[in-house]
Amino acid sequence: MKDSAAALLGLAAYAIYSTHDVIVKELGGTFSSIQIVFFSALLGFPVITLYLIGDPSPKSLRPVHPWWVALRSVSGTLSACCAFYAFAVLPLSEAYSFIFATPLLITLFAVPLLGERIRLRRGLAVLVGLIGVLIVLRPGASPISGGHVAALCAAFAAALNAVIVRKISNDEQVVVMVLYPMLTNLTVTAFALPFVYVDVELIHLAAFGLTAVLILCGMTLMVSAYARGSAILVAPMQYSQMIWGILFGALLFGEWPAWQTYVGVAVIVASGVYILKREATTDVSLNTPVLSTKTRMGHTFALRVSLFRRLGYGCRATETRHHDDCD
Repeated sequence: MKDSAAALLGLAAYAIYSTHDVIVKELGGTFSSIQIVFFSALLGFPVITLYLIGDPSPKSLRPVHPWWVALRSVSGTLSACCAFYAFAVLPLSEAYSFIFATPLLITLFAVPLLGERIRLRRGLAVLVGLIGVLIVLRPGASPISGGHVAALCAAFAAALNAVIVRKISNDEQVVVMVLYPMLTNLTVTAFALPFVYVDVELIHLAAFGLTAVLILCGMTLMVSAYARGSAILVAPMQYSQMIWGILFGALLFGEWPAWQTYVGVAVIVASGVYILKREATTDVSLNTPVLSTKTRMGHTFALRVSLFRRLGYGCRATETRHHDDCD
């Protein structure tokens, strides 16, 4: 019963995330991704700050690993800006297909950063998944646009971000892991904002606020899902976003992906699920970097589920430094 509830909560969370992406896509017709990220961060900042106040652990704003925290913060901002741009200019289903490659890239980044060893089967799964990306991209058969490049950059930045979190989260305070990326989002986009600023009407401001609310709702559902079920059950629910991407794209934007997109997505999803299964059911991974990435792949703007749980929501804060489920 708990497993069913966890799966349903995961599906609901990703449905909300896809609704968020529809609003971002609609806003992208008027505003740059930089301005969207800025206002989303600005409006979400007070809410996340309230959650940080609930952290019972001793607080210090000095990072234990300042350079890793800085790299995580920059990669998070890059991932958010690139993902939002990709949502704006690409069909949603096509943008998702590139973002779904994030688990493959996490597996690769975990080798130099976490000391992971990729054995033959996982290595082949990564290779097959990257072939799936090429099927969607179709180099030579269709022009490669800035949206494609942005989607790939979002996946790379998100993968790097996820592995850094796995590397340093046991040493860093929650306030450091959350506050520095949020401030980086605001600071970087604020400096760039004068070059891309477009006047914001009241209806647009409401839409920006709604994106922040949807992210919080989706994250709350994700926390509940992981509190009730294992990562191997909840994590694959992310791929349900392709269904929403196709439906929303067709109904709201008249987008119909090429058949190669469906083939490529099937290959990427199959390889991603295989990697998840291998990490969960065998001893091939010491760090389980993909399973431990308890947030939406390719979009690091939201507060990570693992950090949310370390605040005491679904996981006792005093236990988090010794239990992988909270990392």
